[in-house]
Amino acid sequence: MIRVIFIYFLLIQIILSETTIRGKVVEADSSMVVTRHFLATEVGNNVLRNGGNAVDASVAISFALAVVLPQAGNIGGGGFMVIHQNNGQSTSIDYREQAPLKSTEKMFITDDKYNQELALESYLSSGTPGTVAGLYLAHRKYGSVDWPLLIQPAIDLAENGFLITETLEHALENNINKLKKFAATKDIFFKHEMTLRAGDRLIQTDLANTLKLIAKNGMDGFYRGEVARFIEKAMLANDGLITQQDLLSYEAKERDPIIFDYKELEIVTMPPASSGGLMLALMLNIIENIDLDLESQSPQNILKISEVMQIAYSLRSVYLGDSDFYQVPFQEFLSKDKAKKLLQNINFQSSSTKESLAPENFKFKENTTHYSVIDQFGNAVSNTTTLNTAFGSGVVIDGTGILMNNEMDDFSSSPGVENYFQLLGNEANKIEPLKRPLSSMTPTIVLKDREPYIITGAQGGSRIITAVLHIILNYYDFKMSASESVSANRYHHQWNPNVLMYEYMDLSLQNELERLGFRLYRRPANYDYSNGITSSIMIEENKIIGVSDPRSKDYLAIGISK
Repeated sequence: MIRVIFIYFLLIQIILSETTIRGKVVEADSSMVVTRHFLATEVGNNVLRNGGNAVDASVAISFALAVVLPQAGNIGGGGFMVIHQNNGQSTSIDYREQAPLKSTEKMFITDDKYNQELALESYLSSGTPGTVAGLYLAHRKYGSVDWPLLIQPAIDLAENGFLITETLEHALENNINKLKKFAATKDIFFKHEMTLRAGDRLIQTDLANTLKLIAKNGMDGFYRGEVARFIEKAMLANDGLITQQDLLSYEAKERDPIIFDYKELEIVTMPPASSGGLMLALMLNIIENIDLDLESQSPQNILKISEVMQIAYSLRSVYLGDSDFYQVPFQEFLSKDKAKKLLQNINFQSSSTKESLAPENFKFKENTTHYSVIDQFGNAVSNTTTLNTAFGSGVVIDGTGILMNNEMDDFSSSPGVENYFQLLGNEANKIEPLKRPLSSMTPTIVLKDREPYIITGAQGGSRIITAVLHIILNYYDFKMSASESVSANRYHHQWNPNVLMYEYMDLSLQNELERLGFRLYRRPANYDYSNGITSSIMIEENKIIGVSDPRSKDYLAIGISK
């Protein structure tokens, strides 16, 4: 008893001696949390302040985001988590959705054509969710705070409600046609036949009850019992595929992360079914052999780096998929020698054509949300989670409050057929029962001198991978400040379509790039059109810098200093 009292007073003293700093860009020396929603950031920070570690904070953040960020946060979707521990060990948790047992390769082909509505806005579009299983696995192996305590903040937010922000109002309004298709969804997000507005209180009673079952029963509260029966009932009644057997058979997997060196840095990132880690390795291995200008967005830098992007996305279309089902050529993507050979395909005079960078020439053997956390003990987490497009399929499972994903569209429905993000796929990413669709999510932790240096990741579909690439290049190679590294204009080229997407360029730069053969397509730096939105933490000696991406309003960074 005396020991408990002593620890209690010690915690009080620690809390009283802390300085908490909130903002879009903040500096601290003990811990940092950066998420896409200020309420989730507060939840994660409170866990750290009360002695929890980065994994504990991540679990609490994820459940909070499922409530306050319904367009992306979720328990009806999936994601990837990269963990670096203070003992120097790194690991990753794969909780990507998987295809139901009754899935078929051509399930979205009708009349010999890809049926986009079926793949994106139907009960059929959902894969078996992995979020709850992934968070439970991470907590069981690496957490320290009691599971129910980490879910309670999300329960409170769902039960008592929170005020809708302009960002959420905008997202609801932009997806009104999808959301009004489903009665259970409409009951939650509409008032007087219109989507909720900024200042309205969003209360999600059914979701609160589901979260209570998860808090009480762990992952069984989702994958067994009442919630599982509700999901199966809704699926059977609406031509969906997920059954209680699918839910029982789902397993989150701890995997060896992709780890590679880039100059003096060590990059720790996600393996397949994420495509991001291997593509990041391939791109940086090629860039390592290229002389870059000091000016980050000189015409020559854009030409060289966009050529590298095109090669990576071209190879993605053929060689990447769920490694449990397809023999992914890991060593080819990670090989420094292969990178030097691929460098020979880069055109240093003008932008290449799609045909010249087709994968057969190389002879190779959201909506989403990201958060970054580093705790007072030196543990770091980079986590990306998704429903795919905003609000996923738009389906809420009646009686549960659970918004379901539309991740089945991330499979290749047929060779040469584009998905929502205009990404192509082939045999490696075809639909198969229990397979996980290929993802662009790229949670990444960069180490320097074996200590965390950058913790980052992004939302933005196919543009996630290049957003992470830009953060690393900006901060390390181009010596930008932490804030500038995030706010700097980004560009993106994914081979198909054959256009360079950009946020902003002055007219002289546009003219020079067009002279170099580029077709330009502007995606302004805002929530709807940006080339990725990131949550990043940079560490400089004893200074931790949390950077919220200015492309979205609801982001918040919170740091603690001793």
